[in-house]
Amino acid sequence: MKNLLTPIAALLLLIVSTNLSAQRTTSQFTKDWKFLLLKDGQSDEGFYKKDIDDSSWRTLDLPHDWGVEGEFDLNLENNTGLLPWKGIGWYRKEFTVPASDEGRKIFIQFDGAMANSRIWCNGELVGGWPYGYSSFQMDLTPYINYGGENVIAVKLDTKNWDSRWYPGAGLYRSVRLVKTSPVYVGYNGVYVTTPDFNDEKAFISVQTDVLNSTGRAKDVEVDLKFYRLDADDNRSGTTFNAKPVSVTIPAGGEHTFRLDAEIERPLLWSVEEPNRYGVEVLVKQDGKVVDSYFQPFGIRKIVFTPRDGFYLNGKRVQIKGVCNHHDLGPLGSAFYAEAAKRQLVKLKEMGANAIRTSHNPPSPELLDLCDKLGFLVEDEAFDAWRKGKRKNDYNRDFEAWNFEDLKAMVKRDRNHPSVVIWSTGNEVPDQRTNHLGYSLYNVVKEFDATRPVSYGCNWGGAGTSGFEKGSDIFGLNYNHRNYKKILDYPDNKNRGMIASETSSCISSRGIYFFPVKFGKINDQKDIQSDFQVTSYDNTYPGWGCTPDRQFEQLAKFPEVYGEFVWTGFDYIGEPTPYNKDMTNLLNYQDPKMKAKLKKELEELGKIEVPSRSSYFGIMDLCGFRKDRFYNYQAHWRPELPMAHILPHWNWPDRKGKVTPVHVYTSGDEAELFLNGKSLGRKKKGEYEYRLIWDNVKYQPGTLKVVAYKDGKEWATDEVQTTGKAKKIKLTKETYPVNGKSILYFVTVDLLDSKDRFVPTATNDLSFNLEGEGEIIATGNGDPTCLISFKKTERPAFSGKCLVIVKMPEERKGKSVLKVKGKGLTTKSVEL
Repeated sequence: MKNLLTPIAALLLLIVSTNLSAQRTTSQFTKDWKFLLLKDGQSDEGFYKKDIDDSSWRTLDLPHDWGVEGEFDLNLENNTGLLPWKGIGWYRKEFTVPASDEGRKIFIQFDGAMANSRIWCNGELVGGWPYGYSSFQMDLTPYINYGGENVIAVKLDTKNWDSRWYPGAGLYRSVRLVKTSPVYVGYNGVYVTTPDFNDEKAFISVQTDVLNSTGRAKDVEVDLKFYRLDADDNRSGTTFNAKPVSVTIPAGGEHTFRLDAEIERPLLWSVEEPNRYGVEVLVKQDGKVVDSYFQPFGIRKIVFTPRDGFYLNGKRVQIKGVCNHHDLGPLGSAFYAEAAKRQLVKLKEMGANAIRTSHNPPSPELLDLCDKLGFLVEDEAFDAWRKGKRKNDYNRDFEAWNFEDLKAMVKRDRNHPSVVIWSTGNEVPDQRTNHLGYSLYNVVKEFDATRPVSYGCNWGGAGTSGFEKGSDIFGLNYNHRNYKKILDYPDNKNRGMIASETSSCISSRGIYFFPVKFGKINDQKDIQSDFQVTSYDNTYPGWGCTPDRQFEQLAKFPEVYGEFVWTGFDYIGEPTPYNKDMTNLLNYQDPKMKAKLKKELEELGKIEVPSRSSYFGIMDLCGFRKDRFYNYQAHWRPELPMAHILPHWNWPDRKGKVTPVHVYTSGDEAELFLNGKSLGRKKKGEYEYRLIWDNVKYQPGTLKVVAYKDGKEWATDEVQTTGKAKKIKLTKETYPVNGKSILYFVTVDLLDSKDRFVPTATNDLSFNLEGEGEIIATGNGDPTCLISFKKTERPAFSGKCLVIVKMPEERKGKSVLKVKGKGLTTKSVEL
């Protein structure tokens, strides 16, 4: 019930609260939500009302993805991960707004809500947003009970949302409650550009949208303060204050202020040195600050030349990028900044410098991390336009929402120095509808004209049909045989090109099949087995190629800005080539599996496919490196001394049989030794990116490679034949964000009695946490493992497992993770 005030008391309260609200307050709105997932046929009548009894609902903290909590189900679509993400979920949260806030504006901000959200406050419908990847703000002010209890209710509907990959479900990103004065900076209302700079000074332009929600005209002054930011967002002294600007804003009106300033001896943002600044926008009335808004930014200059590459601050930079879907492996789509940072750190180690946010706007926290770690970003909006790829994908909302969703993405992300390209779509079926691309191009340019617009096309003809006119940079997925035709097309003489999606090489970590041959997966059905794909990095679907061939194409066409590999990490869903029911019995290695599937084929006329996640990743679903990691590292970090041998050397059934050996190295030649005997020295030829010894006959022992560069020893690597797994090794890692860490990532490695990693170990393991915290996910990187990510028991896959532990923000004691398995020595690690 709303508090009752006399008119005079209300006026006094308004005056007091307006004076007290000098600084906006933004609080994380993530604790103690009530959640209910509807059962089939269950009514949700009245769930939006303030006073319903939700005491039986589950209490949880955000982020939350209800799909990844479920069991894998072979009756569900494996293209979306065999997980129960489709449904209708309700979230409710009680909160108090003190009476002293009367007169302030109250907003709720969602970084993403999957999907078809509708939001109520105290039983009144506030609004909603269909696209689950968009960030948005809702004004709660008219519905707030000042001085009393309030209830937010959120309904999410993924039953009526379709996807080609696992999208997740729920309030899977951050939610915030924001309070401001009645005269305030609008949502994503600050736009910082750096039109010019030199060694002595940088010229900064800051546009700020200020709204006056009162019933009277207000004299408003806007002032700026600039700060240096470190990697944890700590501010250091004011570097320059701009000259204030004053304007009278009419009742209910809005004004865009523009203030220009100079920063002396600017530190530039780059992939090597991602220096950042922040501007504090101060909104004043009668000399007093009534609102403040802090916006980080970076000073850098991007130039995409038509035929001479991409330049960052005057230095040519080759884009060495990966495409990533938004899930975080065993965590599902629930966004934890520490898990995203873990991925970026691993990509940086590999030599990557760029991310394509396939195929949707990312969490804004991911872009914060890219700013801090020095990644370039192609920020992508949609996977479909007017024509859909699924019945209820974005095509359903395109006409009504494409402007709002593009506007939301561009306004939210345009201050990130990491964002260097906008992408309006991926492989859309509308590639023969030229005007649509140009229409979306104009929407982007309305809100940011400082970056080029692109998209990813999988039709080679789109680059010469007129469709290319909807882009500043033509993005071509695969189709490398079309590079010359597109670059030579007269209409493209002032338009550059990016390989926006490449390779699609597929593999399972630590799994190898024989004989070894390069080619399309459909030509290797007699080789692949057990729903896995060989890790010789020689296999790809019909549209793809090996990493080596893509390197060759980029070397032959240096005009192309670089590539975004499909993908940096395995992701949930799209388990190509096993993404449909099988009607052919492959050459399964395990006799029991072979017999089981033969019976299944006879009874059902098909084989139920257990694959639930992709094989495309350079790293697996747990973030463990596949062999391909070293192929890219050798090419992308030529200055790093490294060498890597594949396969492993545990082959008891292959004594005397030909077992090819491949070596990735940043050196230019290498010599291979088996048990101390040289098997020859090989040198890389033109367009060769691995060294191959095709005729090695397996003998147990030690396989060693010595790599050379310019005739001098450069790097070594070796693999040994090991014994059976006897020991457990635990390695804990944290990835603090802004100085805080709540997640531990514990890698479990199985070792033999001589402490050597056993790459074939599949021992069953169990995990137990004593003390504070909880195990929130486990995984092993096996795309066919149908054990829920929430379980605390699972087998190792190729010798490894991952345990993710979430700790309370305020810790009172220690915690100990214990891992045990049959025949293994139990191991513990203190967190």
